[in-house]
Parts: sequence; C-alpha cells; structure tokens
Amino acid sequence: MSSAREMAERFLDTPIGGGLADLYAEDSVIEIPFVPEGVPTRFEGREGHRDRFERAARTIRRDRVDNVVIHETADPEVVVLEYDLHSTLIGSGRPVVLSYIMVMRVRDGLIVHSRDYGNPLAAARFREELVGELKSEQT
Repeated sequence: MSSAREMAERFLDTPIGGGLADLYAEDSVIEIPFVPEGVPTRFEGREGHRDRFERAARTIRRDRVDNVVIHETADPEVVVLEYDLHSTLIGSGRPVVLSYIMVMRVRDGLIVHSRDYGNPLAAARFREELVGELKSEQT
C-alpha cells in the first residue's frame, strides 16, 4: 500500500489522461478553489475524475513537472505538494507553465481528497483554450 508521499510521487509521474484517475479512491473528492468563472470548484468520484481528466487531456498535454517539493505533515495521510506543471495546449501548440500547491489526503493507498491551488494569473493568459473543454463538463 502506498504512503502519502509515495502516492504524491506517483501522481506527479502520471500523465493527465494516462491512468491518473486510478490513483483516486472510488468516492474521492477534488476541490479547486481558484478556477475561472463558470468552471466547477468540486469534483466527486473516480469515474467523474476519469471523465474530467480525459477531457483535459484533449486540451492540454502534460510534458513534465519540476521545482517539486513534497512536504510531509504531522498527519501521515496528508502531504502538501508544490510543483510547476509544464504542458502544451493541444489546439495551438502553445507552451504553458502553471504553478501549483496541492494538499493531498491518501488513505488505503489511494487519494481520497485533494485541494488544488493553481496560479490563476498564469492560467488567465490561456483562459479561453483551457476553459473551453472544462466548461463542457457541466453539460
């Protein structure tokens, strides 16, 4: 069974559409407080995550992560990740670098909850391309 740190490392190495949802528990929750207007801030369930990640993979390709710091906490289920995500927008080929802080809770070797904080200023430059697919999740 994976520790919280081991799961964080696996999360950072897994492509968006390439099995990322399999790292999450069936009833997991992802919260993203700082998203563009009109995009949901909460997502529930592994299969919902899978759908969302597959949609995202049609919009953005994850190339690599760097500047990674994993903070272990007093709670063995919780880690805090800091990282820069280097990606490419599929439609335009434009490179994107977004900085994240993620609070991840792992139980029984799976992610059960995460709260993801991305840099909204950097994302704003690519808003139209990024939001198009994410907004379609609501329909």
